[in-house]
Amino acid sequence: MTALAARITAERLPAYALFAALLAAAGLPIYIHAPKFYVDEYGVSLAALGAVLFGLRLLDVVQDPLLGRLSERFRHRRSLAVGIGLIVIALAMLGLFAVEPPISPLIWFILMLTCVFSAFSFLTINFYAQGVLKADQMPGNGHLRLARWRETGALLGVCMAAIAPVALGVAMDRPFAGFAVGFAIVALMALLAMREEWNAAHAAPSQGFGVVIRDALARRLLLIALLNAAPVAVSSTLFLFFVESRLLAPGMEGPLLLVFFLSAALAAPLWGKLAETHGARRVLLFAMVLAIVAFGFALTLGAGDVAAFAVICLVSGAALGADLTLLPAMFATRMAEIAPSASEGFGLWSFVSKFTLAFAAAVLLPLLDASGFRAGPENPEEALTLLTWLYAGVPCVLKVLAIILLARTKMKENG
Repeated sequence: MTALAARITAERLPAYALFAALLAAAGLPIYIHAPKFYVDEYGVSLAALGAVLFGLRLLDVVQDPLLGRLSERFRHRRSLAVGIGLIVIALAMLGLFAVEPPISPLIWFILMLTCVFSAFSFLTINFYAQGVLKADQMPGNGHLRLARWRETGALLGVCMAAIAPVALGVAMDRPFAGFAVGFAIVALMALLAMREEWNAAHAAPSQGFGVVIRDALARRLLLIALLNAAPVAVSSTLFLFFVESRLLAPGMEGPLLLVFFLSAALAAPLWGKLAETHGARRVLLFAMVLAIVAFGFALTLGAGDVAAFAVICLVSGAALGADLTLLPAMFATRMAEIAPSASEGFGLWSFVSKFTLAFAAAVLLPLLDASGFRAGPENPEEALTLLTWLYAGVPCVLKVLAIILLARTKMKENG
């Protein structure tokens, strides 16, 4: 075994990658698959689903910070708390996709997603808080090195979850049920892989939300995260509809999602390496400009432009790898300096990350519904034009705002 391999094994970095993959599978893919699944299977309206998703995120306005405090209260019993969270999220995922709703499909959707999102938040907060403690014990720039493994694992998890229902559809009648069962199995594997890592005995005591909110750089990074995550939320919410109705390429959703997220996963460690040399802020700014270029070209696409869209997925996916690797590492580095327990800080981070997805669903889906858009190939031209501008134009505007804010943020350039 080489020295590098021995160090990786000793530091248990693959375990962090696996746990990140599990969490990622319960995050973004749910916004990709769940609305369309409930529209197709149970006839729930887009407007109703958008309102529900936004309402659940309003719950997070209160819930995520409180879950951060709960994580802090149980930091000396974190292994038990995480185990309970994993059981809840696995059962809720089975209920969402593998169980025929015993009550109104919309009410069942609300109940199951509430459990999924609550467990997701709690697990994410604990996972990233533990990551801050872990990185501080690693030699060199531990935050960037851990971030490379963690976010690469997360992106691979998104890849698998994004295409799993499509791939399983070839072999089984209920692909989403198969996806939910697979998720439960991976949850057990992640629990076993991380069982030795949930140790916060040496963590500094919590300093509460105040120290995070009062810190100018932490506030600025949270705002940048909000603006920078919004384009991903917008494009993810509309991706399936864009491919099916604008490109008129039903059946290509899975391969195109794979191109997008696999590109992000492969690019993530490269962005991390570049950041160690050139600085995280400088590298992230470059990647954000690259994303704008890619989405700008998406505005020109129409029916049949699948090959061109695949190139756009490749480029925008690579840019996403930087977003998901560097910005969390920058925030974790700051948390290590001002709030080493990190639980409350990542409670706020979790809220910011998820709020963008809910806001996108609450605004975009009702707008499409009001324009006369319906899932499928037959849509009025004005509805398709709106779909294109919402999918590609809105992310460009939001990215520009995030770039301006990051460019004006002073911070250390060593990542």
